[in-house]
Amino acid sequence: MSSDLKSKFLQVYEVLKSELIHDPSFEFDDDSRQWVERMLDYNVPGGKLNRGLSVVDSYKLLKGEELTEDEVFLACALGWCIEWLQAYFLVLDDIMDESHTRRGQPCWFRLPKVGMIAVNDGVVLRNHISRILKKHFRSKTYYVDLLDLFNEVEFQTASGQMIDLITTLVGEKDLSKYSLSIHRRIVQYKTAYYSFYIPVACALLMFGENLDDHVQVKDVLVEMGTYFQVQDDYLDCFGAPEVIGKIGTDIEDFKCSWLVVKALELSNEEQKKLLNENYGRKDPGSVAKVKELYDSLNLQGVFEDYENKTYEKLVKSIETHPSKPVQAVLKSFLAKIYKRQK
Repeated sequence: MSSDLKSKFLQVYEVLKSELIHDPSFEFDDDSRQWVERMLDYNVPGGKLNRGLSVVDSYKLLKGEELTEDEVFLACALGWCIEWLQAYFLVLDDIMDESHTRRGQPCWFRLPKVGMIAVNDGVVLRNHISRILKKHFRSKTYYVDLLDLFNEVEFQTASGQMIDLITTLVGEKDLSKYSLSIHRRIVQYKTAYYSFYIPVACALLMFGENLDDHVQVKDVLVEMGTYFQVQDDYLDCFGAPEVIGKIGTDIEDFKCSWLVVKALELSNEEQKKLLNENYGRKDPGSVAKVKELYDSLNLQGVFEDYENKTYEKLVKSIETHPSKPVQAVLKSFLAKIYKRQK
């Protein structure tokens, strides 16, 4: 990713933020303007920005030539809409999960003056997307399609979060509810659509394409998003904390992780009993026992096998796509995540 594009992208953030805190539909005073600005700076631009930047990347690959200033701005604005969507989900997710840190700093709702105001801030973040789209895309032929896309993906993500929450009810720790198919459904809806599909869908709409003609692209990206989350589950347990930037807690948190689902699939009765007794417990001894079991089942080898097979499958299905530029977009996504360490 060129640092040039990233700094351009961040400039667009400043423009959008300024427009939002001077939105003529609301009479801001100094306090409310400062609150929104601080809330945005804390929650929106802090991540890796991969989702947002990939709208610009994808549009460039589709167009196949240099972008005009205006095209760069619009592609960045759509990229930021995705980052705003992400911020909205994360602010509310952290409250639901009672998390403490996010991106190496305290969660927004954990700040002394914020607390439950963060719930309303989440609502405000979601509404900012509509404001940005209205201001910059209202005159475009694809405006309605953009609104539809964001609404659809928000619905899918919220529904994925719901099945995650009701499946992992901590009060009733029941591993028998966990299977590959439930893991896949959670991941597909909670992560794949907004992390992988929506950036490419935005670029396709800007390029004048009809999304109904690109169901195959959606399928490949959702498959890629699923693979990405399986990597995440794997790294949570086997990744180096200093590389991934966090200490994994999936075992303690009783998460429906790909590793535990695979372990259940491969375990004998004795091993299942050990899992049931130790999975989802906070004490280090229990966590160590689960990790030992993972090692004895050779889950690292099982994961490598999964990774290689999935990669081959994805490359094959990408190469059947009739459009070379679309292939290039999909291959660039795959290259970014294949064998990643963080």
